[in-house]
Amino acid sequence: MTHDHDLVLRPTEAQISAALNPPPGRNGGDLVVETLAALGATTVFGLPGQHALGMFDALRRSDLRYIGLRVENNAGFAADAYGRITGEAAPLLLSTGPGALTSLAALQEAAAASAPVLAISSQIPTAGLGGGRHGYLHELPDQSASFRGVVKSVHTVRAQSQIPSAIEAAWKSALTAPHGPVWVEIPQDVLLAETSVPVVTGGDAFPEELPPRPELTAVAADLLSRAERPAIIAGGGVVRADASGKLRQLAEALQAPVVTTPGGKGAFPWRHPLSLRSWIEDRHTTDFLEDADVLLVVGSGLGELSSNYHTFKPRGRMIQIEADLGKLESNHPALGIHADARLALQALLETVSPREDTQAPDRVREVLARVSERIAAQELTLEQDLLTSVRQALPAGSPSFWDMTILAYWAWSAFDAKGSNLFHSAQGAGGLGYGFPAALGAAVADPSRPVLAVSGDGGALYSIAELATARQYDLNVTWLIVDDGGYGILREYMTDAFGQATATELSRPDYVALAESFGVPGVRTTPETLSDDLAKALASPGPSVVVLPAVLRMFAPTHL
Repeated sequence: MTHDHDLVLRPTEAQISAALNPPPGRNGGDLVVETLAALGATTVFGLPGQHALGMFDALRRSDLRYIGLRVENNAGFAADAYGRITGEAAPLLLSTGPGALTSLAALQEAAAASAPVLAISSQIPTAGLGGGRHGYLHELPDQSASFRGVVKSVHTVRAQSQIPSAIEAAWKSALTAPHGPVWVEIPQDVLLAETSVPVVTGGDAFPEELPPRPELTAVAADLLSRAERPAIIAGGGVVRADASGKLRQLAEALQAPVVTTPGGKGAFPWRHPLSLRSWIEDRHTTDFLEDADVLLVVGSGLGELSSNYHTFKPRGRMIQIEADLGKLESNHPALGIHADARLALQALLETVSPREDTQAPDRVREVLARVSERIAAQELTLEQDLLTSVRQALPAGSPSFWDMTILAYWAWSAFDAKGSNLFHSAQGAGGLGYGFPAALGAAVADPSRPVLAVSGDGGALYSIAELATARQYDLNVTWLIVDDGGYGILREYMTDAFGQATATELSRPDYVALAESFGVPGVRTTPETLSDDLAKALASPGPSVVVLPAVLRMFAPTHL
C-alpha cells in the first residue's frame, strides 16, 4: 500500500539539468533569495549591513523586488503591514547585532497582531558561534536568545545545505495559524562562500492547517443553538483568517449581536442590525456581553483592551475559538477550541440550528444609544468631527494604519473600517512609530489604492527618516500628523493621576517644511478643512503629508 506521505515528487528534466549545471558565481546569499522566490516571495524589505552583504549582493541576481527602509524597526513595521495585507510571509533582511536588535519592537508588534514576517538575519562567522567572546564585529553571546521570547520559531543555519530547509520551515511556521514573525540567522561566512549547492527550484509553501476538534464544535453548536441571549466577540483572528464572511453568516443564523475588538475592526459590518460596533471599552457594552447566556469569542484572547481592562466578568457559558494556545482560556474558563477561526466558523455553520430572535436588533440599538449618550455628555465634538472628516476623505477600499495616538484610540471604538483587513494599528504591542512605515509596506503590497497613515507628533518623530523611503519608491501614502506639542495621551494620563505632567512636552520641527525638504508635498490644515485637504492629498499620486495642529481629549474611561 502506498500512502500519500510516501510519495516523492520526481524532478523534471529542467530541474535535473539546473541541479547538475548550476551557474557560476553563486554564494550562500543566492540560496537565500532562490529559496524565497521558490516559496512564492516577490518582495523583500530590509537594510544592508556588513555581515549581510552576501544576501544583498544575491538580490542583484534575482527577480525579487527590494524595498529598503532607513531604520530596521521601520523595515519590520513595513514587512508586518505587507504580511497583513497580502496574507503572505513578508521577508525582512537584516544584519547582525545592532541591526537585528533594532527590529525587535516591530517583531513584537507582529507577534502580538499575528502578522507573518520572515526575518532573515546574518550572524557572526561560524567559528564565533557557541557563546565564546571572540571579539567579532556585532558579536552577541547568543543572538537568537534575544528573539526567542518574541518570535514564533528560531532557525539557526550552520552550513549552506541547511539554508533552503531552514527558510522553508520558517516560512511554514510564519503562515501556520496563528500567523506570526519567525527568525532565521545565517553566519557571514556561510552567506559569502561560493556554493556548489544546486539552484533552489521548488519548495513546499503550504502551511499546516489547524482544524477544530469535531466533538468540541458539536458541543459549541448545541450551546449556541439553544441559547436565549447569544453574543459574539470577534477579534483579530477573524481578520487574519479572512473569515469575516463566515462570521456574518453565523451571526445572522443565530441572531447574535457582534462586537469587534480593536484588532478585529472590520470583521463585521459596522451598520449591520446586529453590530455593536467596536465600543468594547464601554461599560454598556461590557454589561451587555456579561448578560449573554452563551458568549462566542472568536480570535481574541480577551486581553486588557478587549476585556475593558479586565473588568469584564461573564456570567454565562463562554466558547473561545483561538489559534494561539497561549491565549486559549488564559483569562476566562471556556469551552476552548484550538483552531483557525475560518475552519472553526465553517464547522459551526454546518452544525448550528438557526434561531429566531426579532428582539436582538432592538437590544443592539439600545446599547448603541446608551453609548452615544455617554459620549455626547462629555462635549467631545472636535474628536468626533475629526474622525468623521477622516472617514469622508478616505476611499472606502483604502487601508489605514494608526500609530499609538489619541485619534487612534478614538478610532479603535468609533471609526468605521468599511471592510475587513482595512484598519490596522499598533495596539497589539503598543509601541510608537508604527503608522507611517506600516502604511509604506501596505502601499508596496497594493499600489492601486491610496493608503492613510495617522500619527501624533511624538510618534511621527520615530519615522521621519522614512519620508526618504516614501519619496525614493514614490509610494502612494498620505501621512496625517496630529500635532499637539508632545505625547498627548501621556500628558492626559499623568495630569489625571498626578495633577501635572512630566517629560511629555516636545520640541518638534515644522513638519510641512520638513516633508518638503524630502520632496514630499505637505500642507497644514485645520479641523474645518481637514476633510478636503486630506481627500486632495489621498487623490494625488505619491507620498504626501497633512499636518493638523490640534489638542485632543480621550472620552472618559468606564473601567475605573
